[in-house]
Amino acid sequence: MDWQYLAELFLGGLTRGSIYALIAIGYTMVYGIIELINFAHGEIYMLGAFTGLIVASVLGILGFPPAQILILAALAAIIYCAGYGYTMEKIAYKPLRGAGRLSPLISAIGMSLFLQNYIILAQTSDFLPFPSLIPEFAFLDPVAHIFGSSNFVIVLTSSVSMAALTVFIKYTKMGKAMRATAQNRKMAMLLGVNADKIISITFLLGSSLAALGGVLIASHVGMVNFAVGFLAGIKAFTAAVLGGIGSIPGAMLGGLFLGLSESFATGYISSDYEDVFAFTLLVVFLIFRPSGIMGKAKVEKV
Repeated sequence: MDWQYLAELFLGGLTRGSIYALIAIGYTMVYGIIELINFAHGEIYMLGAFTGLIVASVLGILGFPPAQILILAALAAIIYCAGYGYTMEKIAYKPLRGAGRLSPLISAIGMSLFLQNYIILAQTSDFLPFPSLIPEFAFLDPVAHIFGSSNFVIVLTSSVSMAALTVFIKYTKMGKAMRATAQNRKMAMLLGVNADKIISITFLLGSSLAALGGVLIASHVGMVNFAVGFLAGIKAFTAAVLGGIGSIPGAMLGGLFLGLSESFATGYISSDYEDVFAFTLLVVFLIFRPSGIMGKAKVEKV
């Protein structure tokens, strides 16, 4: 057995799984609170990558070092996309909150198409090169040929971000209000929780994580395009379903599970079937484990 090849597949799966998890958290947080599948969430990821590219280009002209450019580009993308997520919720979803489930779903698809065409008109429909900004660390030299600094930074940054979100949700007053709203929004409102504020913060947090993932993966891959958000969003939604839609730990686990599964499938079968394998996995879970790995089946009393 080629252990080095096995390690490369495992670490590559961790990298892509970390990005899937960052995006999937946004899906599962929104669904957990307002039971909406925000199909425009993948485009927020794409907007984050384009915002990072614009900021990185300007800072590169000004002579900033790559590490500083990466940090500043990521911060700019997070702030910009958080604003986009907040605005999107107010315009596309809040007016339809009392409507049937189909109306906000159609609105989400419409917002996705709008953002894709907005980028085509504002930027281009072609692939654009993204500068390699992730620095090389000397202490990683012994394992750089297997892992690589880029993979290490992506996994580390994603892990820290998800750990910070977990602490925020579990221990802060706002996090407790978010959990209360997800459990029973009407009861939470009766107890003084501002549900509209909680929903807006949920979109802010989810959009911020997606934007961070967009900048990291664009720098890792070296290119960005208006369509990258669609496939990444569908994969992240798959990860959220695998982990248990509505469960934040489930979204993290589902992202890692999907990333590792794809990596080993492409390594030992064929990269041509990467997407087919991911969605086949989704169908299998929907048939045999529809609640996901960490999800719980809802029981409705009548």
